[in-house]
Amino acid sequence: FKHGFFTKTSSEINLSLLSNHININKSNCVLNQIHSNQIVSASKTQENEKIDADGMISDKHNQNLWIYTADCMPILFADKRKRYVAALHCGRKGLEKKILKNLIKIFYNKGSLKEDLLIAIGPSISKKNYLIDNKTLQDFYKQATHKEAINCSKETRILLNMKTFSKLPEKDSIQLNLKKYAYIQLLNENIPNTNINISNLCTFESNHQFHSWRRSKTSSRQWSFISS
Repeated sequence: FKHGFFTKTSSEINLSLLSNHININKSNCVLNQIHSNQIVSASKTQENEKIDADGMISDKHNQNLWIYTADCMPILFADKRKRYVAALHCGRKGLEKKILKNLIKIFYNKGSLKEDLLIAIGPSISKKNYLIDNKTLQDFYKQATHKEAINCSKETRILLNMKTFSKLPEKDSIQLNLKKYAYIQLLNENIPNTNINISNLCTFESNHQFHSWRRSKTSSRQWSFISS
């Protein structure tokens, strides 16, 4: 599956030129991302006709699914047997609203098997740089994990008991590990851990490589894509 996580220089390049440059001259599909759990078929959105959603799944051959991020996670999916692909924009709100669960349900409804789904979580903000207050943490934990915790696997329960967040004693702030929670939610949907790859690159720390909203409140984003 042809795919990629680009750096900040990609935001300055027109998508048509970018796709032509890397020899993926296909239909470019782009969303108007709104921090939701909405997922649409890729054919419903084109570069000049954006629809409000934060995920899309291929429904034709020759589709480029593009996601733009600047701290949130770009998450790419591929079914190695059915050949469907999908792309998600997922941050704290996406995890709270179960966008991962929604997408995997769509895959299963299309006949995908859990062992055939390959998932890559791209560069995004790291735990030590994503700070929230205690109320935000409690709301997140309740919405993102509580309902699933009763029936989750032993591996997921172990992860939930590990430090996926850390209180900073000198400040009224807490570090939240978004990538770890995404991983937990994927495991809870019975995705094999060997099918999940997580980038250790932090958009906040890598100023020369990535845009970061939390670092500079920028409106610029970097692109990620996967092709069907």
